[in-house]
Amino acid sequence: MEALYSVVSLLMLITITNVIIFPALGQIVSLKTGFYSSSCPKAESIVRSTVESHFNEDSTLAAALLRLHFHDCFVQGCDASVLIDTSSSERKAVPNLGLRGFQVIDDAKSQLEALCPGVVSCADILALAARDSVDLSGGPSWGVGTGRRDGRISLSSEASNLPSPFDSVAIQQQKFAAKGLDDHDLVTLVGAHSIGQTDCLFMRYRLYNFTASGTADPTIRQAFLGTLQSLCPKDGDGSKRVALDKDSQFKFDSSFFKNLRNGNGILESDQRLWGDSSTRRIVDNYAGNVRGLLGFRFNFEFPKAMIKMSSIEVKSGAQGEIRKICSKFN
Repeated sequence: MEALYSVVSLLMLITITNVIIFPALGQIVSLKTGFYSSSCPKAESIVRSTVESHFNEDSTLAAALLRLHFHDCFVQGCDASVLIDTSSSERKAVPNLGLRGFQVIDDAKSQLEALCPGVVSCADILALAARDSVDLSGGPSWGVGTGRRDGRISLSSEASNLPSPFDSVAIQQQKFAAKGLDDHDLVTLVGAHSIGQTDCLFMRYRLYNFTASGTADPTIRQAFLGTLQSLCPKDGDGSKRVALDKDSQFKFDSSFFKNLRNGNGILESDQRLWGDSSTRRIVDNYAGNVRGLLGFRFNFEFPKAMIKMSSIEVKSGAQGEIRKICSKFN
């Protein structure tokens, strides 16, 4: 507990600064912790209690909320554009059809509107809910800079370039670099898959006919291949869920990286991070052999990467709006 407390204390010092600069994007971001301390003092505690209530009923919502925030930030920036529900919004894009957790955000928003109407943005609720989801899953917590405003644009056509489970490392690097995120951020943020799940549909091709070879992906450890084939039969239900971390799917920890090192990765894009020389060292650092040290290292680095990602192309000041309902523009 002392180690985690030290991590949080350091991160509070990092995020208390009001201005964050991303040279790669030429972007200056004005966010600060405690943004609502005067305008809506209970904002963060309401989001926390709402997430916790839903989490206690369904712990898989932690990964869903984390993914929701990630998908939001990669299209139009962290502006809650992914929450808009129209026939042509981001939410309807193919990569977003499996997103869940909208009801948690709506629940928190309705409570906040009753207490502080027109004050707390849906974009900030997403960022806070992602942090709380990690914390509730046994991972680190951190100070979330707030002050984002909600975007007024949400188009499914702009969500076509989201990171994909089929991406090579080079393509992943390109997509992350376009958002001002480096290789270290890429590997660290993919660590969110420690508590994720996927459908057999997105990984079954690796088990039977990889690259039309008629055989399995050779990077899958042979002893693990049979387990995966039993979970995802060749002609079975493609919507069956498989844990992305076979050892601790509901605990946010570094075992996900050990799985990659040992050939136990589920998604091709994840396993490729071990096979590529530009990302292997980072995976190995997190996987390591000293359990306590490595857990601490990932718990320290993940919040820093999240703070950086959560600041992508945010709207602030007079930009955007504060939605009354998260799924609708005002």
